Amino acid sequence: MKPHIIKQLSVFFIATSFCLFFSCKKESVIKSTATNFDTKFIVHKDFSKKNNSPEFKNYWYTGKAEISSYKLEQARYGKIREGHAVLVFVTEDFLPKPQVKADNQNPTNIPILKLNATKNFVTGIYPYSIMQSTFYPVVNTKHALKVSASVQEWCGHVYVQLNNREQFEINSHSYFEGEADAAFKINKTILENELWTKLRINPQSLPTGQLQIIPSLEHSRLQHLNIKAYNAHATLNANTYSINYPELNRTLSITFNPKFPFDILSWEDTYKSGFGTNAKVLTTKATKLKTIKLAYWEKKNLEDESLRDTLKLN
Repeated sequence: MKPHIIKQLSVFFIATSFCLFFSCKKESVIKSTATNFDTKFIVHKDFSKKNNSPEFKNYWYTGKAEISSYKLEQARYGKIREGHAVLVFVTEDFLPKPQVKADNQNPTNIPILKLNATKNFVTGIYPYSIMQSTFYPVVNTKHALKVSASVQEWCGHVYVQLNNREQFEINSHSYFEGEADAAFKINKTILENELWTKLRINPQSLPTGQLQIIPSLEHSRLQHLNIKAYNAHATLNANTYSINYPELNRTLSITFNPKFPFDILSWEDTYKSGFGTNAKVLTTKATKLKTIKLAYWEKKNLEDESLRDTLKLN
């Protein structure tokens, strides 16, 4: 090959590589920008706003969680079982797209009030452990961003997760044949799970009247109900919020302190418990024992077990 042709080809390859480099670099920047500003799962900008009332900030943004223990009388298999319930409320920053807790502060994070609600009781020889998690934006005008529930007992394990995206996306896993490995979507409406956190922010904002409500994930799994909205009627009288589900023959009543921070004092949940000839209408009850505020995630040493005595959980 002649020298002048080699020189021309070299210039061509250098120019082509230069263009490709900047073309790829530009495409990379564009993709990155699209990712950073992807608002598919952010419905309104006000998701990022915090509740700015001084009493709310002074109580909820102190780096501590609020932990309340309750004496539990749980209806299961047509009998009342004794146990404990715990409600853990804490504020966190939430990542809108992956819908998990944020490890770092960022302007796109969504401030939430999280509720981890647990129940522990025994049915005969074997124990039940139930936990529900609700991630609710403190702006208090949107649905929960995520709700999950798990039930563990010696027969097996059940897990359900609801993600708030364009619709409510639900994934359910269970050892029961009819409930195993299901994934589906439903239209957005009121979630019973989110009402507990909404109450803590402002009880007067609770919905009342004839409504469509999706029962708690715990209740749906224990009763083997389809996870969907049911007709309901809700009332708010003084310091009690009640929901009646005519189709389910069920009434839930939550009693709370009418003054800030609107702590939950007790609740009653009446429905048919058991199956077949053992089924009867019973009332699950929970009555508050103790409330403490602390950074419980730092209390993991042996000497910290005494805090369970404080909460009357032993």
